[in-house]
Amino acid sequence: MRWKGRQASRNVEDRRGNRGGKVVGGGIGVLVIAVIVYFMGGDPTEVLQQAGNVSTQQTTDYQPTAAENEAAEFVKVVLRETEVYWQKEFQRSGFGTYHEPTLVLFIGSTQTACGQGAAATGPFYCPLDKKIYIDLSFYDMLHNRFGAPGDFAMAYVVAHEVGHHVQTLLGISEKVRALKQRGTQVEANKLSVMQELQADFFAGLWAHYADRFEGILDDGDIEEALNAANAIGDDRLQREHGSGRVVPDAFTHGTSEQRMRWFKKGYTTGDIGQGDTFGATRL
Repeated sequence: MRWKGRQASRNVEDRRGNRGGKVVGGGIGVLVIAVIVYFMGGDPTEVLQQAGNVSTQQTTDYQPTAAENEAAEFVKVVLRETEVYWQKEFQRSGFGTYHEPTLVLFIGSTQTACGQGAAATGPFYCPLDKKIYIDLSFYDMLHNRFGAPGDFAMAYVVAHEVGHHVQTLLGISEKVRALKQRGTQVEANKLSVMQELQADFFAGLWAHYADRFEGILDDGDIEEALNAANAIGDDRLQREHGSGRVVPDAFTHGTSEQRMRWFKKGYTTGDIGQGDTFGATRL
């Protein structure tokens, strides 16, 4: 992605120098396990607590590496590019004003309006404070542990979380939450899959705009995004990191094929009207 020299978002809160807690002991290995638990619908905090890996010790002398600073600048630029797109899309589609989310950079864990946030869950969005939380170590995890290298793999992840913000602004997230409370766990999981696939579709919409109208995508960028979507599909995570048995009723994010297909649908059509995963005859 041709991002250097482009404007960065100002909607960024950097908490890296004031940690709310850090992961020690098992380190990245425990984080990988917790991320897998999260993507498979479980509670990653249980993994961290059982391993004794959560520390609440404050750290104020943190000095980021040059590579981490570059990663931070990259996600800030990606966030700004999504802001430009969604501002235009909201105006074009008659959705009103697009209220931009805030991106929070943190290390280990941090407090959110949705509770204690942890790096173990990977990047996540909290609808209560309308903030996206990212521990930049996930960048390395995508590359080294999930086999999804490339800067656009991380761009896809950021755009996906922005997609959840869009769902919140449009009232979709609240409707899903209400429906989940009235149904069974299996029904709630299916709703989660629909919501996640729509966020993938929204990420694809932004990629369409970034490519067609901004011209900032390099050859291979879309393949990097598709590879990342493939790497974190529920079926692949269950098969490779669980018991080896695929349990569709436990899916919460969608299969690798679904995640790739809905991202690609957003990218190829550029039409937000094509992203109704809740009414689709085929997920």
